[in-house]
Amino acid sequence: MDICLRTGQIHRYDENLRVLQCADMLATIPFTRDLVLVGGGHAHALVLRKWGMNPLPGARLTLINPGPTAPYTGMLPGHIAGHYSRDTLEIDLMRLARFAGARLILDSATAIDRGAKMIHLAGRDPVAYDIASIDLGITARMDIDGFDAHAVGAKPLDIYAAKWRGFLEDVRQGRSAPTVAVIGGGVAGCELAMAMAHALHSADATPDITVIEAGPDISGVGSSARAKLRRAMHDLGITIRTDAQITHILDDKVVLSQQPDVAATLCVGAAGAFPHSWIAQTDLPLHDGFIVIDPDLRVKGDPNLFAVGDCAHMPFAPRPKAGVFAVRAAPVLYHNLRAVLSDATLKPFRPQKSYLKLISLGRKSAMAEKYGGAIAAPLLWRWKDRIDRAFMNKLEDLPVMRPTALPAVVARGVKDDAQSAPLCGGCGAKVGNTVLQQTLGQSSQTRHGDVVTGAGDDAAILRQPGGGFQVLSTDHLRAFIEDPARMTRIAAVHALGDIWAMGAKPQVALSSIILPRMSAPLQQRTLAEINAAARDVFTQAGASVVGGHTTMGAELTIGFTVTGTRQDMPITVAGAQAGDMLVLTRPIGAGVILAAPMAGTAPARVVAAALDTMAQPQHIAAQILGAAHAMTDTTGFGLAGHVQAICDASGLRGEIWRDKVPLYEGARALSDAGVHSSLLAANIADAPTIGIADPLMHDPQTAGGLLAALPPRQAREAIDALQAQGLEGWIIGTLSDGTGPIKIS
Repeated sequence: MDICLRTGQIHRYDENLRVLQCADMLATIPFTRDLVLVGGGHAHALVLRKWGMNPLPGARLTLINPGPTAPYTGMLPGHIAGHYSRDTLEIDLMRLARFAGARLILDSATAIDRGAKMIHLAGRDPVAYDIASIDLGITARMDIDGFDAHAVGAKPLDIYAAKWRGFLEDVRQGRSAPTVAVIGGGVAGCELAMAMAHALHSADATPDITVIEAGPDISGVGSSARAKLRRAMHDLGITIRTDAQITHILDDKVVLSQQPDVAATLCVGAAGAFPHSWIAQTDLPLHDGFIVIDPDLRVKGDPNLFAVGDCAHMPFAPRPKAGVFAVRAAPVLYHNLRAVLSDATLKPFRPQKSYLKLISLGRKSAMAEKYGGAIAAPLLWRWKDRIDRAFMNKLEDLPVMRPTALPAVVARGVKDDAQSAPLCGGCGAKVGNTVLQQTLGQSSQTRHGDVVTGAGDDAAILRQPGGGFQVLSTDHLRAFIEDPARMTRIAAVHALGDIWAMGAKPQVALSSIILPRMSAPLQQRTLAEINAAARDVFTQAGASVVGGHTTMGAELTIGFTVTGTRQDMPITVAGAQAGDMLVLTRPIGAGVILAAPMAGTAPARVVAAALDTMAQPQHIAAQILGAAHAMTDTTGFGLAGHVQAICDASGLRGEIWRDKVPLYEGARALSDAGVHSSLLAANIADAPTIGIADPLMHDPQTAGGLLAALPPRQAREAIDALQAQGLEGWIIGTLSDGTGPIKIS
């Protein structure tokens, strides 16, 4: 027998060392140290991959990055030229973090308190660290009058790439002239100018692109490469302005000193490398704004902080800003992070003195330069393409979570049980509705005199001694993301859904938290993140967190017991009337999106967008729908199950208009590919439908939308009122006299 140090599972083997049994155990190795990676640069992406293959037991890994993906520098020109799709270009940090067992916090770092060991963030409370590493890259934002208003830096790459995609579409639609100015005549500026020229030619536009260089000629390459770049740019119709000094930038041109203005509906800054501005406000040792590091990649004078990539300055081996050095530093960084956390010996980083430059020439051709020599040919582009794809494949070719193989001999029924598949988090982990109803039906119906309704609706309803009503509900979620603060926000919104669905005003909340095993300092840090997020959500909803209970267990679970008040009788599922329209305030498809990461098939942007929606409170929508005949929140039993609940309680029959039901981006593609929640089969059995068969109608939702039954005129007015508040709502079906299964039409 042995213990898997990463998963905390017991493995039993036979005499041939084949795994006979794998069981979870609560006596897992506790987390005792926090390792925080700030930024999703290339070095950190490679560290995540290596960490997933060989983690350090006891170290909790966290990645902080503004978005769920990071663009790969080497493929950016190819993406701009149209040779690579956006998905091909982007490193999926969400998938890498899941593989590494890391928390992924989608936010931007704004400051570092090295004394308190805290990373300050733009949108939430600080995150504590024991050891941290910074890999933020650089920006191309320039200190030129009008740059912020009328130009975009080539870095950060994702911002520039998004701006370019919008500009190219505007040119295609005739909304914008194909005039571009590129500030900076180095390798980056020339490469991007050629890529944009090729893309505009491919869009049947005649590009007018000018590269503006302050020096006498193209910089950063030797004379042979310079001549080849000039020739390639000339062939694409690109103009080069040298010895040019920019005075300011307007929305349609770049104004030069002693030279004619340059027309530009798009202006791109690609001159040099600039550090992120907030770094300059820290007490970090800096050289021209870049973080000074020692050969072991630690920040000079700070044994607990590392820096790597373009944001770092290596005085022991000065090098130009190039992604190749970050890639080469990754193995040393991985080793040294583990070494500091485990009191082992660190290694020095020895960057190579020279490296091969492979420069895209717009079309599928490239130039190679090293030691002053340069050659250009289509074959070199294919070579570069192979190198770039190999790098991306390394970050994409990750093991996929598979269901644990069943033993040869099992009890009857095991092989038929849907729960033999990986158990989903969130509402996908709920017990099926039929099981719950049968259990509730067998329980005692003895009630206290103040209880108006008990189990069976969204919340229990109690009479208040002084008049009016109080509603009471409880809910918890098995974590489906490793970020405790974001998980708390979603769990709080989810729990409040029952109160909002009754038309009540949230009052107080009690928390119920299960933490994975960790040391006391990490318990304190984690609970601080959870409590801050909970206070934020409940305060916004008008409620207070008044206490709770916390234990340690096998995995993170977050729940809340919530009360609310309403002067008149709360809204239930039993008041709908024939002719009512069904109004939904949030897309569906959360179940497949949350199930997909376990299978390694969910695009990071799709998951991140759905999580953002789930974390948004719905108190304003609840107020707008406060006059509904019946209302519920769409959660674990799926849209069809919750519509059926209204129909059963109200003695009606429902119809859902499939094409009117909003879906989360990517949900349809995942569902059609066979991805589904572990609760899907039970939901279909519990609420059978007729008409169009669509698994998404039964998909369990987490922090789902409010589902209200309203007369037609009020339903349309509610949609207008939601839109006036910047919210969304959809009329997705109707209710009529009769009984029977819901029709999907």
